[in-house]
Amino acid sequence: MSTLATGAAALVLAGLPGLAQAQEAVDERTGPVAYANAAALAIGDDGGSVISETQRSPLVPGTSTLAQNRFALPGSDGERDAVGPNYLLTLGTFADGESPFPDGVASRSHRVTATLTDTTVPTATAEANFALRDVAADATVVAFEGARSHVECAGADSVTSSTTAERLWVRDEDGELEPVDLPEGDEPLTLSNRRFGPPMEVPDAAPETTVSDVAISRVTAFEQLLRQEQWRDGDVTAAAGWQVEIVSHVRDAEGADLRDVTTRLVLGGVSCSLPDGFTPATADRADLADETTPPQVPVKIPAGATAQDTANGALPWGLGLLGGGLVLGTVALLLVRRRTAAPVAERER
Repeated sequence: MSTLATGAAALVLAGLPGLAQAQEAVDERTGPVAYANAAALAIGDDGGSVISETQRSPLVPGTSTLAQNRFALPGSDGERDAVGPNYLLTLGTFADGESPFPDGVASRSHRVTATLTDTTVPTATAEANFALRDVAADATVVAFEGARSHVECAGADSVTSSTTAERLWVRDEDGELEPVDLPEGDEPLTLSNRRFGPPMEVPDAAPETTVSDVAISRVTAFEQLLRQEQWRDGDVTAAAGWQVEIVSHVRDAEGADLRDVTTRLVLGGVSCSLPDGFTPATADRADLADETTPPQVPVKIPAGATAQDTANGALPWGLGLLGGGLVLGTVALLLVRRRTAAPVAERER
């Protein structure tokens, strides 16, 4: 066992004397699972990508919650290097006098959670306000108030997903941030010739002639999510979230076309999955009966950035830390007695 795992085991043992009998967990690789992500951004088919931390539901009943120290994307020099310096996505909170939102939108914390319920049903929810700024133009170009995406997989015939928002604004042809209607159903809202440019610097580009087309739609399939490769689906899968696709027509000062840049964002991407034959647990199931609440070790796939996106939308980040989280989760599970109808525990990481 590694030094980290050994130390973790000793720590749990010290904190839980006498607890030695394991609670049965769902299968890590094939069992019911939910994932929740605040935001992700990818440029074209071969450009850079960045994704925020992704919460994975614990292996026993509990909730994994994204910490509030993730408040923007990109959020570090490495993330900005991957996708360029011009776009900044705020996840709802801001200091007094520094709001990227229209008047009347208050600062608020996001809530991004992945849960395994007491009956082993996976659910995930992402709630936030989102404001995408073109830093080069010093202007907000897309803003959502009260965005919410939610999925629940209660059974093969009982899978639900929803993607909603209270209000939406997009920068118009004259450079003003104006309210627009939300997309209807699964159809995209398409808006052309908006006054802003791409996320990266393009030599000889002129902001006065460069425009962008915007398409906003709901995520309806797992493949539409921008995700790390550890974020898996199952035999039954539901997905939700908001998609924003921006095609920037970059031109020089004379109006000549230089290039088109396609940027895709997924805001509040969530999913839940089940194996074939899944049956929710019941309150009197022996394998969920324990006398104490088990320590929850939420699994988080770390944020990261890559110079290239893969064809299926999965991004190869976080292998080491995800593995560490699973090791710690396994250690904790092996040190817990069986309990009776214990409440769902929650930790923020």
